Amino acid sequence: MAVAEGTPALEVIELTKTFGRRKPVTAVAGLSFAMARGEILGLLGPNGAGKTTTIQMLLSTLTPTSGRILYDGRDLARHRSAILAKVGYASAYSKLPSLLSVEENLDVFARLYDMPAGDRKARTRVLLDRFGMWDNRKRTMSALSAGQTTRVTLCKAFLPRPEIVLLDEPTASLDPDVALEVRDFVRQQCEEDGVSVLHTSHNMDEVAEICHRVVFLDRGRIAAEGRPSELAATVAWAKVRLKVDRGLDDVARIAAARELDTTQEEGGVIEVEIDEPDVAGFLAALASADVRYTEIAIRKPTLEDYFLHIARRRGEPDPAPTAP
Repeated sequence: MAVAEGTPALEVIELTKTFGRRKPVTAVAGLSFAMARGEILGLLGPNGAGKTTTIQMLLSTLTPTSGRILYDGRDLARHRSAILAKVGYASAYSKLPSLLSVEENLDVFARLYDMPAGDRKARTRVLLDRFGMWDNRKRTMSALSAGQTTRVTLCKAFLPRPEIVLLDEPTASLDPDVALEVRDFVRQQCEEDGVSVLHTSHNMDEVAEICHRVVFLDRGRIAAEGRPSELAATVAWAKVRLKVDRGLDDVARIAAARELDTTQEEGGVIEVEIDEPDVAGFLAALASADVRYTEIAIRKPTLEDYFLHIARRRGEPDPAPTAP
């Protein structure tokens, strides 16, 4: 089937999942978004926001209560086998058969994707080399560390040269240097091979670095979507961090008078949350109080700040429905 130019790699239309009959709980409520070809799209949100439920529906391991899932314009409910043959999946929390070796596990999955013998062996070598696991290919999964297990899971996801990959916390349990290699590899797959990636993570720095766009879920709905830098910019406050030599109590007093949140640490260090336009006035007030500080850092809002902003709203009631 030919795919029309401009057709999203993945499109979710009014996707809903409700659990239970007597007291139904809606985990995903009317979710709609699209992912372009070659795009890395972050799917983010606090625990319980609906990310895992959404991923399971995208993999067809959960049946939606209502709504549609389209891969390259084809309905997952009608073309499940053909679609999933082109979809890879990796989760830091999924388990591979523990008594099989690394090599045996990958061979089983390659056979499930009907990869020819020569191709699956060559592809296995390439990926295990890339993730530093070739020398461990004869070891059973039970003998691997958490980080090594995650690397094998990533190899499995990219083994059949998928067109779309769903990654759930792909760098959890990995050392920073290996996590950097994983990010570089994912970017390479997107840029060179046109692979589309849906990426969930709690590492906001990683998401801001690797994702072209992000979709924030909250209570099963989309709370916001856009480029990481654009979303971070919607958080008005910055953080002013000072190492105070004289007048620490004055800093706390001035901040309290302006109803600003502060955090104090040992060594005279204090951090103040403040709206960016008010930073200059706050520092002027410190100068008037003859506060002396030797270090100052002003940090602009990040994607993590936006994530925390979303998380803090979870205690608020759902907005009232609007009239049709």
